[in-house]
Amino acid sequence: MTRFSDDLFVRNKREADLVEYAKRLATEIEKTAGKYDEHGEFPFEHFALLEKEGFFKLTVPKKYGGDEISLYEMLLIQEQLGRADASTALSVGWHLLTFLNVRETSPWPEEAFERICRAAVEDGSLMNILSTERGKGNLSRGGKPGTIARKTTGGYIITGEKAFASLAPILNHFSITAYFEDEDVTAEFLITKNEQVEVINTWNALGMRATGSHDIIFHDVFVPEADLLAKLDASRPNRFLADGRVYSLEIPAVYLGIAGAARDYAVDFAQNTYSYSLGDYISTAAHIRQKLGEIELLFQSSRNLLYSIASRFEQDPSLKNMLANDVNIAKHVICNNAVEIVAKTMRIVGGRSIAKGNKLERLFRDVQCAAFNPPQDDLIIEQLAAFILSKGVKEEISV
Repeated sequence: MTRFSDDLFVRNKREADLVEYAKRLATEIEKTAGKYDEHGEFPFEHFALLEKEGFFKLTVPKKYGGDEISLYEMLLIQEQLGRADASTALSVGWHLLTFLNVRETSPWPEEAFERICRAAVEDGSLMNILSTERGKGNLSRGGKPGTIARKTTGGYIITGEKAFASLAPILNHFSITAYFEDEDVTAEFLITKNEQVEVINTWNALGMRATGSHDIIFHDVFVPEADLLAKLDASRPNRFLADGRVYSLEIPAVYLGIAGAARDYAVDFAQNTYSYSLGDYISTAAHIRQKLGEIELLFQSSRNLLYSIASRFEQDPSLKNMLANDVNIAKHVICNNAVEIVAKTMRIVGGRSIAKGNKLERLFRDVQCAAFNPPQDDLIIEQLAAFILSKGVKEEISV
């Protein structure tokens, strides 16, 4: 069998080419990642590069001019980008995820989706779905949006606000969820930025500092009738529930990238740091080798988990609504493993790893944010408990 890469998860030439493409972009982005992290500024130059290189059309359907890459391929790309700059990878990932999700589930009117797709391909327009609000919670927690939609002549008036709106500085249009009072339902609307849409620069976080995840306020924004995208059925799972959709594997893929960057840092440091007390490189020390082995165990088990789920879905797409627990587990395990990998790397490197300007210090802060991306750990554990209890015990166990 012909091998196209030393990476066992790269299975063919197309995937090998995509990984090389992502590595090339990552190399350029990493050069200025630290600068944008330090200042908490949105990296417009990173996105200019991504647009130039056709990144924004990767998951757009071919019929609308996109590349229509698969979930598996998206994960390979995002893992590489996450190694260079997790902020850029995570924020642009929402764009990729949105098009892949809508492409596969067809929840929107086709005319509206075509408009958005062609804008991404022809104008480099980015897309995100905003559903989180301060004090109201996230739809994945069952909250009702505080953002209100009211019917008016020719369309709707939207009033309210959204928080943690990644890509806010660069978005021209995006979808939001709002409570549609007239029908007592939560609905999704396409918003085009105008003078009634106000971005408030609130994002100043510990990690993922360059995602531009600011607040957005809607001051009686008019939305035409054609831009009502969907009404959500409260009795059925919807794609906003990230724990129930395989497409959300994009999130742990980014954190796996952070883990991979830390792993490579640890190996390079151990092999090239000479200890005069040892009379050799520290890679020969038993306690360093122990940590490196533990890092590799966590890293490889994480990669196996991520790509095995994506491969199962690829082989049988009908499984997507049966993989909720697997996706939950992947998010929990991979993200927590990434946190542990970075911590172990810092123990190998020592005190210099906490210095500002050291890449590990940035990786440490970025990886902490995994706990706050959906679904969060407590929700995952509760859902797993509910699942196993719902199955019951097949037969009584006696001793």
